[in-house]
Amino acid sequence: MPLVLAGTPLGDSRDASPRLTTALAEADVIAAEDTRRLRSLATALGVETPGRVVSFYEDVETARLPRLLDAVREGETVLLVTDAGMPSVSDPGYRLVAACAAEDLPVTCLPGPSAVTTALALSGIAPDRFCFEGFAPRKPGERAKWLATLAREPRTTVFFESPRRLATTLEDAVEALGGSRRAAVCRELTKTYEEVRRGTLAELAEWAVDVRGEITVVLAGAEPAEVSVHDLVGEVAERAEAGERLKAVAAEVAAATGVSKKELYDAVLAARRDTT
Repeated sequence: MPLVLAGTPLGDSRDASPRLTTALAEADVIAAEDTRRLRSLATALGVETPGRVVSFYEDVETARLPRLLDAVREGETVLLVTDAGMPSVSDPGYRLVAACAAEDLPVTCLPGPSAVTTALALSGIAPDRFCFEGFAPRKPGERAKWLATLAREPRTTVFFESPRRLATTLEDAVEALGGSRRAAVCRELTKTYEEVRRGTLAELAEWAVDVRGEITVVLAGAEPAEVSVHDLVGEVAERAEAGERLKAVAAEVAAATGVSKKELYDAVLAARRDTT
């Protein structure tokens, strides 16, 4: 029998799938991020959990892993659930999945709610290409470096943040990315006080002074900067002088920036002639 990853409701127990209810009733072992929340969910769903229940949160994840692996090896069904959403997505689970995969032990998943895709769908920001960044860095220096990497990121970015740090993170984002970048703050998704606030980073930073609840932020991608052939001549020429093939460098830079490869190549040759 396999390790089963099960998505659990973000807030409203009615989002639980029938498969989750069945799995809770039939699993030999249930590894839960918070056993009290598991009991509350089971009560809300009206289901008994006769299997062994063990806690499986960040601080004990490594210590619990060997016994859970043994259970899967012995043919028991191990159900892994976290407080909300999908296990291993910024929650415990990744190490256990990786360990099972390394031994070719069976792993399956019961799809369920995800704060990432729920926020993305509600944000009103382009969802066709996006990246998920987990939790924003806590330390100011690390957060500044992280935001700098998003300055030219063309994809929509989704990340989690603590309500205590939300205002500071948004203020830092204004400084790093500009106050006009569009974003959405999604709070308490699927719960009674669900709220989605959309606007510019500057507007959201001003609003987020006293916010509570589970927070997911959706950040619009950077607008592509207009680059001319003239702007790229120096970069291509410098790399060619360092030993790279001019045609190969011109082709690579042209593909990355959207300019004409021929025009860029010809411009570098013209610049060489002008300097001789």
